[in-house]
Amino acid sequence: MDQVEIGSKLMTAGRLEKYPLCIYASETVPQDAIHISKVDRCVSHAMFAIAIADGPMVYLGEEHLGGCCPGGQSWLGYIPFSKGLSFFISIGSLTYRNGAAEYLKRDPSITEESIARLGKLTPPGKFIVIAPYHKKLEEGRILSMLCFGKAENTRNLIALAAFGSNDTFGTCIAPWGPACSSMITYASGMAERAPRDAMIVGPSDPTVNEWLPPDMMTLSIPIATAERMAKDIDVSFLTKRSKVAFPEKRVPT
Repeated sequence: MDQVEIGSKLMTAGRLEKYPLCIYASETVPQDAIHISKVDRCVSHAMFAIAIADGPMVYLGEEHLGGCCPGGQSWLGYIPFSKGLSFFISIGSLTYRNGAAEYLKRDPSITEESIARLGKLTPPGKFIVIAPYHKKLEEGRILSMLCFGKAENTRNLIALAAFGSNDTFGTCIAPWGPACSSMITYASGMAERAPRDAMIVGPSDPTVNEWLPPDMMTLSIPIATAERMAKDIDVSFLTKRSKVAFPEKRVPT
């Protein structure tokens, strides 16, 4: 089953309003791709814009990082983390960015320990390519699929992932990190210590709230898991009990 069929099945059965995206590893820049910074400086925001509008194929990678958020470059494994990042994520320091702080961690030491638990971050190839699921890449290796969904869509896709798995606690996880890590890094196998087959629900990052609708979440799915889910649709509750997944009548609240 190729990514076009997988994406189509998940979008249709999950009743997704946004286009699922595929994340590829490639050693070359695809002919029709544009640099992701031409869509947005923030990798995550650019991905959302592409999903909304069935946008272009985009890329970033070695020697092609200009215009992208430095934090995103680090979380995708292309450059080392800044020495002052632990302060910026937590309580700030006057020696780094004039004391700017996100207050997402209690203190720098917790931040550093959290980052250390990732293990090594390794880019999957010279270039990371992101595209709507139906746009085929001639040369590349698909790593994961990203879906945007509202609460009901998200619940149903999480349940679909659980349908074919005996892992009670690890089928779907919500790890800490910026949006680009939950949307790309973890499910694409770039973090040494991240689970290899878990769906990532996110973002667990409130800095996206200015552009990501309040009723929307992301599901980043390793491609093998996404294929299993697509194959299970016809024998799962999504088909056998579709009125449970998407009720025609709802109990008044």
